[in-house]
Amino acid sequence: MPGVDGLTAIECIMKLDQPPKVVALTTFDADQYVMRALRSGASGFLVKSTPPEDLIGLVRVAADGHTVLSPVAMRRIVAASSDEDAARERAKALVGKLTERETDVLTCLGEGLSNAQIATKLFLSEATVKGYVSRMLVKLECTNRTQAGLLAYDAGLVTR
Repeated sequence: MPGVDGLTAIECIMKLDQPPKVVALTTFDADQYVMRALRSGASGFLVKSTPPEDLIGLVRVAADGHTVLSPVAMRRIVAASSDEDAARERAKALVGKLTERETDVLTCLGEGLSNAQIATKLFLSEATVKGYVSRMLVKLECTNRTQAGLLAYDAGLVTR
């Protein structure tokens, strides 16, 4: 892309008033690329070796509000250790702003549960879960569920 790389483009796109869902599709799968894309607001990270027939389905899944990750990207996330202490402290401070119920919902997000699954697990309506998620994203300074899920991991609410 002339003038800007994909990671910078994601950051710019996420600053829009109503940003679209973004899935990074790249040949690069280094830790810093995966984490930067997701922390910048991407709903997924896929490598170009993903079979074309799978891409269509994965883009639809991301458009529905779920996170999509290639296996190599998932391994990178789990293995990432740079700035763990700083990320952990920041995450704990942000989670400290949440109510107990919001923390329960965030934990479920970190576990990768959908709104429907969270509703069932916590005995809430799906609409109530959506409300909690919306309020949490603001409190946590996150632009999407993926960022909130990573924050739950950083805060120690979810383990590997």
